[in-house]
Amino acid sequence: MDTLLDLLNSRPLVNGEEQDALADPAGGRRWAREHGGEGSLAELALLRQTRDILRDTVRGESSPTALNPLLEGVHQTPEVTSGGLQWTLTTPPHARLAVEVVLAWAATEKQLPGRLRPCANDACQLFLLDRSRANRARWCSMAACGNREKARRHYERTR
Repeated sequence: MDTLLDLLNSRPLVNGEEQDALADPAGGRRWAREHGGEGSLAELALLRQTRDILRDTVRGESSPTALNPLLEGVHQTPEVTSGGLQWTLTTPPHARLAVEVVLAWAATEKQLPGRLRPCANDACQLFLLDRSRANRARWCSMAACGNREKARRHYERTR
């Protein structure tokens, strides 16, 4: 799930300007390798495509069926080992990380439906995974977006 959030949040706004961790080949290669990928240009292109489709899907702007082309030719094979049931993912090497992110999204939607969502701050492009008991988290970070929003509302009330 960490890689899922990291990918969704790899295009943050910094001082009002969008930064893309996957745009620069060297930075993208580093990002992919830190997340278990190979860092090839084909992998980076697929990760950017996966990120954009997932962002639209999580925001409700696109149907989850838009993810189907990313899963073409992908197979999971079960194997019983001494440690229990294990699934082996079969996919082209450059697609493995993107497919793992899509599978993490699907597992998150199944286990924690509605808890992966965009930050409520309109000036923020980040996403959050609400693990709170009440399912009421609204901001990607209370220190950043949450405090700003609360301060803005307080200012408007007292003005």
